[in-house]
Amino acid sequence: MANSSWLTEFPDMSRRELLNVKQTLDGAYRDFSREYGDTIESLFDPLLSFLVWFENLLIDTPWWLVLGAIIGLVYFASRSWKLCAGVFASLLAIGYFGMWEDTMRTLSIITVCTLMSIIIGIPIGIWMARSDRARAVITPLLDIMQTMPAFVYLIPVVMLLGIGKIPGVIAVIIYAIPPVIRLTNLGIRLVNKETLEAATAYGATPTQRLFGVQLPLAMPTIMAGINQTIMMALAMVVVASMIGVKGLGQPVLKSITNQYFTLGLLNGLAIVALAIIFDRVSQTYAKRAQKHLEGSGHE
Repeated sequence: MANSSWLTEFPDMSRRELLNVKQTLDGAYRDFSREYGDTIESLFDPLLSFLVWFENLLIDTPWWLVLGAIIGLVYFASRSWKLCAGVFASLLAIGYFGMWEDTMRTLSIITVCTLMSIIIGIPIGIWMARSDRARAVITPLLDIMQTMPAFVYLIPVVMLLGIGKIPGVIAVIIYAIPPVIRLTNLGIRLVNKETLEAATAYGATPTQRLFGVQLPLAMPTIMAGINQTIMMALAMVVVASMIGVKGLGQPVLKSITNQYFTLGLLNGLAIVALAIIFDRVSQTYAKRAQKHLEGSGHE
């Protein structure tokens, strides 16, 4: 009877062996974080300085000036007064309900995370588009990054760097960067081969083809990736607040622990408003860029 137990119970590792494996891995990572944690943290000092400066700039600058600058950027990207009016009304409502400072903090961290995701993600996407081997290696990593529960990212980051802004930024970037990498790769691969052959026939070098043909034609797809990255970064804000990232996420977390329904609802709606603003502005900009390209193409 004992010999046939494997038929009814899955043959698994003994508890002692499993405990030894866990302790070995945990110990190795703990030793690594103690040995190199300070060195790795010092590498992020320039990023931390920029983040603190940008956050203070948004908070200390008079609200009407920040509001005017945001509306100016929205109009520059969209050329739509209707969208500008919607953004203006949304931000006025956010400020009126006492969420201006937290919104500025969230805006600063989302802006920094998005810029970092673009700076890191687009070159990786280009590399994947130009190398099938790179795509074969990176695609499974992106699958893991997109399917791993968001809370899991916080564990190694906090163990290595402690609690604060930089661990939050790293966690948000890891969670949000896959779309921009995937869609940069896809956009470049979808560029018409005949167009590339024509550019080659005119004597264009690979670099000239990339910057003069492939990237401009892939821009709408890349913009869609940036748009998704912004949405995922905003979704991660509440989770990042668990490790000390200030902003709209912390009141939401507070409302969960203390059952403050209205506090959570208002701050949640502020995050939704930011998401809609980013979404509409980036989509409108992508459409304008596409029309401009089509117009210059017809000429």
